[in-house]
Amino acid sequence: MKTQIIKLLFTLLFTFTLTFGYSRISVNQDRLEQRIFDLAKFGLQDNGETERVAFSDADLEAHQWVVNELTNMGLETHTDFAGNIVGTRAGTKKDKKPIVFGSHIDRVPNGGNYDGCVGSMAALEVIQTLNENNIKTKHPFQVIIFSNEEGGVMGSRAIAGHLGKSALGVKNSTGYTMGEGIMRLGGDTTRIKDVERKEGDVAAFLELHIEQGGILDTEQVDIGVVEGIVGLKWWDVEFTGFANHAGTTPMNSRQDALLAAAKFIVAVNEITNSFEGAQVGTVGRIKAEPGAPNVIPGKVTASLEIRDLSSEVIQKVFEAIKTKTEEIAASSNVKVEFLPLDTTSDPAIMDSDFQKIIAENAQSLGLSYKFMPSGAGHDAQDMAIIAPTAMIFVPSKGGISHSPKEFTSAKDMANGANVLLKSLISLDKKLD
Repeated sequence: MKTQIIKLLFTLLFTFTLTFGYSRISVNQDRLEQRIFDLAKFGLQDNGETERVAFSDADLEAHQWVVNELTNMGLETHTDFAGNIVGTRAGTKKDKKPIVFGSHIDRVPNGGNYDGCVGSMAALEVIQTLNENNIKTKHPFQVIIFSNEEGGVMGSRAIAGHLGKSALGVKNSTGYTMGEGIMRLGGDTTRIKDVERKEGDVAAFLELHIEQGGILDTEQVDIGVVEGIVGLKWWDVEFTGFANHAGTTPMNSRQDALLAAAKFIVAVNEITNSFEGAQVGTVGRIKAEPGAPNVIPGKVTASLEIRDLSSEVIQKVFEAIKTKTEEIAASSNVKVEFLPLDTTSDPAIMDSDFQKIIAENAQSLGLSYKFMPSGAGHDAQDMAIIAPTAMIFVPSKGGISHSPKEFTSAKDMANGANVLLKSLISLDKKLD
């Protein structure tokens, strides 16, 4: 009887701690912001801006700094064969699968200090806060800082088993291929398959990220609860006409590939807008050959990107664009071909129960929130293939991202980190 009473008291104490004690725990806002500043030193230029493209020397230095930070916090830390940093904080139950969270620290050329970095530094801050408050979790908590997110979500694709051999030959602006970059980071391209995790290997995945858009900032909402990440598909669209002298070829006798491409660009905008919904269609690159001002362009290659939360919508928009473009090509007396590219991803819907947990924890902290899609791709998109996944957004000032002017306030970062902290604790309890 005495033993049963003691067990009951411990249970009540544990429940009280979860309900009341943990609710008072919060991250250190100043320390979180300082980590953002410290990370920005890796790749700092004379103009005060930071350059840290994946595989660069600055990326390698930042990578080692994060490894040291996690190791100093007592995490079992290593670089996996895909170049991801993996730090594990042991749980009290050995049979539990890890609850994983993190983001990335590589940047686009001429990028900012917050994209990916906020989620990564918040992950470190969550671990330090748990340590300082001597909080034990049943599940192992695992921080992953993914490699080369900006160059094709390389690290998370490897974990999801979707990093093909052809991708290893793709170069980024450093001049290194993905394969070479993996080796520079301390990975091993001959053992990429060993990184792959199967469905069920991860109990949950959460990623905190800046919104990269202006909705939260404009509407003065603290937290975005991500409903899903849009899928995207890319094509090269090749127009083939006939290169001829610009001065001697009459206007009605031309096979102008660039003129057809120009009409195609207008059609992409008009057709994408003709559908109900939030889908987007973009032509972001165009190349005309031979590229001389006195020669009618004989060949033009343009890009086409379509994004939406629904694969069906993407396909419908594409079919409509393709049909219209073929009409344009025929009337322009040129040929057109749509060449699908491998850099595509399917939509990823976030776990509905996890969304509710994030919303509840935001509300408990007195923070406003809204449910919203992500128009940008993230590592969470690949992690959703193998585990129930959710994302937390914090505001981007002015909706600016992929720019040195990118900014998220210390308060907003701390709000997101606290929602992340509380949601992880909630999941540790709920997933039991």
